Amino acid sequence: MNRTLIVATLISALYALPSIAAPTCPKILDYRVNTLQEQAIDLCSYAGKVVVVVNTASYCGNTHQYAGLEALYRKEKANGLVILGFPSNDFGGQEPGSNKEIAKFCRLTYSVAFPMFEKSGVTANNANPLFKQLITITGHAPRWNFHKYLINRNGNTVISFENTVEPSDPEFIKQIQTMLAQKP
Repeated sequence: MNRTLIVATLISALYALPSIAAPTCPKILDYRVNTLQEQAIDLCSYAGKVVVVVNTASYCGNTHQYAGLEALYRKEKANGLVILGFPSNDFGGQEPGSNKEIAKFCRLTYSVAFPMFEKSGVTANNANPLFKQLITITGHAPRWNFHKYLINRNGNTVISFENTVEPSDPEFIKQIQTMLAQKP
């Protein structure tokens, strides 16, 4: 066999292999945002995962929820769960610090390892683009810190949970488990 024929045969064989397609990016995750460390991240990198989006604050009566969110993240990360934290100073000035200060607080106080993004607005008039879309889809805007949105793997189901719903709440966990059991 000549060299050209061998190369052509190999290329044909490669195209005949089944492709392993990356999940397509759902519109709900089609944003680029900065982390607390000012690194730009494409939220499409979380396509195919069950996503919890939560607005956070360091000086709130709900700040203890960081511990529950981190425990949930560590327990279910391998199963496809990701938690995305968005610090906000929209409620009672309870997140006054800089991104660097917030990152330090989260790391030292609660050992937060789930992705945290730069401080931004989350209320209807002041919301960052992701929160604007979450509010539009669910009809529920955060009324306080630690409001949670749960997004399924395909991005076509979004459930809103009030700030009073703890990360260990049975209904919250049930919805997460249901979504984790579904394949994209």
